Amino acid sequence: MFAVYNNGSVQFRSTSDNLYNLDKVDELAQSRHKPDDDIYYSFDDILNRKHQNKQRENAIASYQEVSHLDTKERVYYVKDIMTKDFISIDSKDTVYNAYYLLKENQISQVPIVTFGNKIISMISKKTILNLILEDVKNGQLIMEKKLNEIFLPEVITTDPMCDIRKIAKVMIKYKIDAIPIVDKDNRLTGIVSKTDIIQAISHIPNFQLWA
Repeated sequence: MFAVYNNGSVQFRSTSDNLYNLDKVDELAQSRHKPDDDIYYSFDDILNRKHQNKQRENAIASYQEVSHLDTKERVYYVKDIMTKDFISIDSKDTVYNAYYLLKENQISQVPIVTFGNKIISMISKKTILNLILEDVKNGQLIMEKKLNEIFLPEVITTDPMCDIRKIAKVMIKYKIDAIPIVDKDNRLTGIVSKTDIIQAISHIPNFQLWA
């Protein structure tokens, strides 16, 4: 089960198949923040870019069709591979402290939480850079702002009992490097990254990613 959070509120909760059909889901990955697309795209932008992504989606679909996978294979859950000893930052903390936390711990992004460890969003160095580039003259003021005072993108999450293969598909679909894992009370309980999935695959004999 996946969910889309917008500033702490659940905007969508359903299966990965329904998530793919949600036209207005934002792309939520650090990987999209490259020199040629280093912004958080609006819903209209996402729809306009569908044709550009069609070839990649068709390639993935073709691979799934010809792979002849065994659907009876054991299911592996994200709770078994997620990082439970994760780093997070409170939404009342500053942009500067978020940047320092990212730099000090050498991580690409960090989840933003509010009271009760409830997920709000994710922030990365490039997110912060985007904020500064939008208003260079007031860069220092931006760094001093609290996280709950700036624009925070929507974030896709999942629950601890999600099949890691479904998570891998969502990561590819929406170019996500890491997904927060939340419980039924919307509390952050872990993080799963591409690295976690790769390590899991390398330790599971005959594991079929697209089963």
